[in-house]
Amino acid sequence: MRIVSALLPLAIAMAAVSGIAWFLLTRGWAAGPWLLALLLFAHGWVHLVFLFPQPQPAEVSSAGLAYPFDMERSWLITRLGLEAALVRSLGIILMVIVFAASTLAALATVGFLVPASWWAGLVIASAVTSMTMLTLFFAPALLLGYAIDIALLWLVLGSVWSPAAPT
Repeated sequence: MRIVSALLPLAIAMAAVSGIAWFLLTRGWAAGPWLLALLLFAHGWVHLVFLFPQPQPAEVSSAGLAYPFDMERSWLITRLGLEAALVRSLGIILMVIVFAASTLAALATVGFLVPASWWAGLVIASAVTSMTMLTLFFAPALLLGYAIDIALLWLVLGSVWSPAAPT
């Protein structure tokens, strides 16, 4: 329950921004794709936080959650006994893929440098790779990342909006 209460304010903010983006997209307003592009880029950028050193003190946050962006905590290391350097290398590869795919998807969303026809594939690649990374380096505070990835997959697979579709 502590996890839910700690993530609730951020989840509400993300839901509100996502709802505004959805509203703008479904009405064909020009701000919709730009807001979605910003969300895609931000989601990819957050994965880069795994590269930054853990803030000190590294104990538990005031909300009661451990720092979630720690590649040394992977169950591949603790349960399967794999080398930490190997797991970290895998994490860095996944992180680069998520960031690159998210950035390219953001550009495709607004039709800048990347063809709009690539958008769906890039969003799917980003979301699936992100969920893989979140699973490998699981922490309860990363649950919001899963929700974002599921929402992005739903946007691509379950809706009629895409930047390639005529408005």
